[in-house]
Amino acid sequence: MSYILLRIAIYALIAGALYFGVRRIFLDWKGRFREIDKAKRDRDLKERQRPDVIDLKRGEDGVYRRKDDADKQ
Repeated sequence: MSYILLRIAIYALIAGALYFGVRRIFLDWKGRFREIDKAKRDRDLKERQRPDVIDLKRGEDGVYRRKDDADKQ
């Protein structure tokens, strides 16, 4: 009887270690991906402020054109 309880305790301990280990890895990766996304977004926002970057708007015909329509004459 004590072997069965010992076996159950060992399985529970291993399952708990696996659960918390996988959870920790998942949370670490999730945080890292969040940092990468934030850095990418900050870089994109900073790049948009450059004078040589233009904003494009998709027209009804599916063609991208400048938002201000400055090139239409």
